[in-house]
Amino acid sequence: MSRHSGPKPYLNPYLSGTLLGIVLFLAYFITGSGLGASGGLNRLLVYVQNVINPEHIDQVAYLLKMAGGNANPLDSWIVFLTVGTIVGGFLSGWLGKRIKIETNKGPQISSGTRWIMAFIGGALMGYGARLARGCTSGQALSGGAVLSVGSWAFMFAVFAGAYALAYFFRKFWN
Repeated sequence: MSRHSGPKPYLNPYLSGTLLGIVLFLAYFITGSGLGASGGLNRLLVYVQNVINPEHIDQVAYLLKMAGGNANPLDSWIVFLTVGTIVGGFLSGWLGKRIKIETNKGPQISSGTRWIMAFIGGALMGYGARLARGCTSGQALSGGAVLSVGSWAFMFAVFAGAYALAYFFRKFWN
């Protein structure tokens, strides 16, 4: 049996943070924009919407800017960043031997309830990200990196709100 049959250890968090900072700097330097996830996912969804129901796209001004006429919602660097993040995360898990199908949950709830709660939470976060025109990762990474007071205030509010709300949902994990 091989010595390396189990999962490989994660990268040192200080090295990971340094590498993320370099990637963020390069993103600003090359594209003039920071990092975030919701913009790329939004464009992927608009592409699917445009394939299924292009008439709807033509009636919504917000969507029309991305996919109306000859515009292609996939014609943006943020889409490549999003796809690269997903592919890179999968490859990292595969190479580190950490890929497995599982449902992380507390002992007091079923897997079905955990999936429903995850879906509801994800839908609320996605709606909030579109409403705010950006996601928390973009706000924290990009806004925080340029020392935006609004971004720092937002992140403190997010953490405070999450800790306050976690009390009511703790049974899903304990």
